[in-house]
Amino acid sequence: MKQTTGERIFGYFNVAALCLLSLAALYPLVYVLFASFSDPGQLVQNRGFLLYPKGFDAESYRMVFKNPNIGTAYLNTVFYVVVGTAINIVLSAMAAYGLSRRDVMWKNVIMFGIVFTMFFEGGLIPTFLLVNNLGLLDTRWAIIIPSAISAFNLIIMRTAFQAIPVEIEESARLDGANDFRICWSIVFPLSMPVIAVMLLFYGVSHWNSWFSAMIYLQDRGLFPLQLILREILISNDTSDMLTSVSSGDQMPIGQTIKYATIIVATIPILCVYPFLQKYFVKGVMIGGVKG
Repeated sequence: MKQTTGERIFGYFNVAALCLLSLAALYPLVYVLFASFSDPGQLVQNRGFLLYPKGFDAESYRMVFKNPNIGTAYLNTVFYVVVGTAINIVLSAMAAYGLSRRDVMWKNVIMFGIVFTMFFEGGLIPTFLLVNNLGLLDTRWAIIIPSAISAFNLIIMRTAFQAIPVEIEESARLDGANDFRICWSIVFPLSMPVIAVMLLFYGVSHWNSWFSAMIYLQDRGLFPLQLILREILISNDTSDMLTSVSSGDQMPIGQTIKYATIIVATIPILCVYPFLQKYFVKGVMIGGVKG
C-alpha cells in the first residue's frame, strides 16, 4: 500500500526519535566502557562527552582482577544466581501448577493471600528477626530462602499454565500420569517461553541484589559482587586495589577502577540476555494475558 506524504514524515520522525532514545539508553554504558580503558590522568581532565578512550590503559582492570574481594564476590554471586534461580523456578512452578488446576480447593483464597503480600508485607525488622530466629543470619541461605518465590512471577506462571488446554492433562491422566508427571513432562515443556522469562527475572534479580546481603551478612567472604561494587562506588573504598599506587595517582586511577568494576559486574548479564531475549515478549504475553 502506497504511503502518503504525512505517513512517510511520521515514519521518519518515529525512526529518528527511537534512534535518539536508543543512544540515550546506550551512551551511559559506552561512556563507562571507554572511561574504564582510559588513562586516569587524561580522564580526569576530560569534560563533556567521551566518544573514545582517552589514552588506552587497562591498568584498572588488572587492579580489579588482582583484588581478592572481587574474585570471591564473583564466585558468591554465581552461587546465589545459580542455586537461587533454580530454587525460585522449582518452587514457583510447583505453586503455579497447583493454583492453576481447576479442582484445587480454596485456590482463590490462597491467591488472595499471595496477592495481599504484594501490597502489605511484614517489614524489614520483623523479617530480620524471622531470619535470625531461623538460624539463617550470616549464611548463604539468608540471601536465597527469604526470596524463594516472587508473588508477581508466580501470578505470571500461573496464568501461563492456565492457558494450556485441559484436554492435554485429561489424556495424560488416562495414560496413568500423576500430577508430578504432568507438571514436569507436559506443562513445563509447553511453557518454556515463560520459564525463560522467569529465569531472566529471577537471575537478574539475584545478580543485582545487594540490600539483603548488607542486612543479613557480616562475613565478607559471603558478600556478593554487587555489595563490593557498592562499597567501591558509594563508600569510595578502593584502598584494597591502590596499595601499590603512589598517593598522588590514587584519585585519578580510583575513578577508572570504579568504571572497570561496573563493566566487570555488568558484562555477564549482557552476555546472557541475547539468548533469552527471543522468549521474552512471547513469555510475558502468555503469562500476562489470560486467553
